[in-house]
Amino acid sequence: MTPIMPLASLVETASVVLFAVAIIHTFSTKFFEHLAHVNRTHAGLWHLLGEVEAVFGFWALILLLFVAVHLGPPQAVGYLEGLNFTEPAFVFVIMVIAASRPVLEFAGAALRVIARLLPLPQTAAYYLTALSVGPLLGSFITEPAAMTLCALLLRDRYFAKDAPAVFKYATIGVLFVNISIGGTLTPYAAPPVLMVAGTWGWDTAFMMATFGWKAALAVLVNAAAVTAIFHRQLLRLADGLPGDKVDRIPAPVIFVHLAFLAGVVVFSHHAVVFSGLFLFFLGFTEAYKRYQSRLILREGLMVAFFLAGLVTLGGMQKWW
Repeated sequence: MTPIMPLASLVETASVVLFAVAIIHTFSTKFFEHLAHVNRTHAGLWHLLGEVEAVFGFWALILLLFVAVHLGPPQAVGYLEGLNFTEPAFVFVIMVIAASRPVLEFAGAALRVIARLLPLPQTAAYYLTALSVGPLLGSFITEPAAMTLCALLLRDRYFAKDAPAVFKYATIGVLFVNISIGGTLTPYAAPPVLMVAGTWGWDTAFMMATFGWKAALAVLVNAAAVTAIFHRQLLRLADGLPGDKVDRIPAPVIFVHLAFLAGVVVFSHHAVVFSGLFLFFLGFTEAYKRYQSRLILREGLMVAFFLAGLVTLGGMQKWW
């Protein structure tokens, strides 16, 4: 007679199955969006299941319920408390601060200064700069912050206009690749590097000499290639930014926002510290509301929820 599977082994097997289901669900969100339009009675649930960022968090909840049923609630709580959710919390905080209006305007102004130095039409020069210099900033302000900045700046300047889909997809593709490799100039900005840098003794000098210059070269080549391919399309785009006139942001307000951004980056591995800084940041934005745009709290929370779900499901995958 075949022995009954031990409970711990059963949980591990269930975690693998749920992990696979979560991956399949990620590529099936349009189906749930369709159900939301067809079945109005439970449209809210189908919309939730149609959110890509909610997928892993949803199946992580199912896993915890499964563990609670088969091993007991204390085991489920103990497993959850044994996980490290510092990275999801950090990504949420850094996204919100990096996407604040003062930081975006400062970054946009800096990119425009660099773009004016290039012997290209300004629309193409700014595009090239955003896809090259922007991702390389990820080595200093971390990749999530650089991704948020570059994506929002490109959205406002190019995606808000009547640009063809192929141009948008190519831009997003190059941005993803450049952000992924642009954080390798330092040992603390890219998660894969961070995991081994301390153990292997990699410092900034080593990263620059071994990986950094190669990554910087690849980022420049990628950005230059996509700029050349869509050069005519870029020329057809107006150089001005859409929108009404808004209050000019005082330099001290920009400086405080940049100080919060720097503080969160410096204490990125200390959730208590950067969470406290974030609370002060929220208070500051409320005090100077006239110089703020809507904070991307919902968007940041959804990304953090996705990462937290990935941590919860991924923690059970170590055995294989």
